[in-house]
Amino acid sequence: MKRKVPRLKTDAAASAFLAEDLSDLDFTQFKPVRFEIQKKNAQINMRVPKALLDAVKRQSAARGIPYTRFIRDVLETALAKRGKPDA
Repeated sequence: MKRKVPRLKTDAAASAFLAEDLSDLDFTQFKPVRFEIQKKNAQINMRVPKALLDAVKRQSAARGIPYTRFIRDVLETALAKRGKPDA
């Protein structure tokens, strides 16, 4: 049986865990994480139907992220399908 990652409360505990043989870990428990490094120096303000905003908030809650980040992800995904957005 594959083992799960224990809850590590200190850097020392994390270092000790990473020093172990990790070949028997259950890697299905991990989720991809995206780091947001680019500075957010512009903003938009738009009106949408309440039902749409409620749906956005439900979807973002299901993904465990703030709804503004969810909206940014949707915009980036739409732009990526058409080609690389200007950075």
